[in-house]
Amino acid sequence: MRSYMRVFALALTAAGLCLAQGATAQAGCVGLSGTADGFDRTTAVSRAQSALATAIIDFKAQKRIRSVSISAMRAKPQPYWRDDVSPELYQKPDIVTSQSYTICWSGVVSPSVCTSGAKICW
Repeated sequence: MRSYMRVFALALTAAGLCLAQGATAQAGCVGLSGTADGFDRTTAVSRAQSALATAIIDFKAQKRIRSVSISAMRAKPQPYWRDDVSPELYQKPDIVTSQSYTICWSGVVSPSVCTSGAKICW
C-alpha cells in the first residue's frame, strides 16, 4: 500500500511540473508596429501611435490576453511607396516614450510618415 502511495505522489509531482512548464511556454513577447502619414510631423506621429495602440488592442483580443507589459521598441519603417527609407529622409529626433519608439521620414506623397513600435510581453 505504501508503494502505491509513493508512486501516486511521484505521478502528481510529475504532472505538476508538466503543467508549470506548459504555462511558461505560453508566455512570450512580440513586436508590434503602426504606420501612418500626415500633412505634418505632429499629425503623423499621433496617427502612428494611435495605429500602434489599435494593433495592441487587436493582438490582446486575438490572443485572449488581459494584461501585457509594453516597452518601446524601434520598429523597421513601413514606407507606403518605396522598398526602404534612405538615411537622408529621416526626420530627427526620434520620439521615445515608455511604451513606444517612433521614427519619421519624408514621404513620397505625404510630407511626413511615421512608424511607432512596441514590444509586448505576456
